[in-house]
Amino acid sequence: MANLKNELGNLAACTVDALAAFTRTRLKKMQHRPGLLDGFIAQTGLTWTLP
Repeated sequence: MANLKNELGNLAACTVDALAAFTRTRLKKMQHRPGLLDGFIAQTGLTWTLP
């Protein structure tokens, strides 16, 4: 999530709605990048197994 936090640090949203819209847009973009999400999980040191 540091990826999103870095982008939020450079944002000067005028309203809460603008901030929410920006956050939703960025999270949707992240959702379509499985390599990025896999990297986030790999950095935790946890393993991903199905039950």
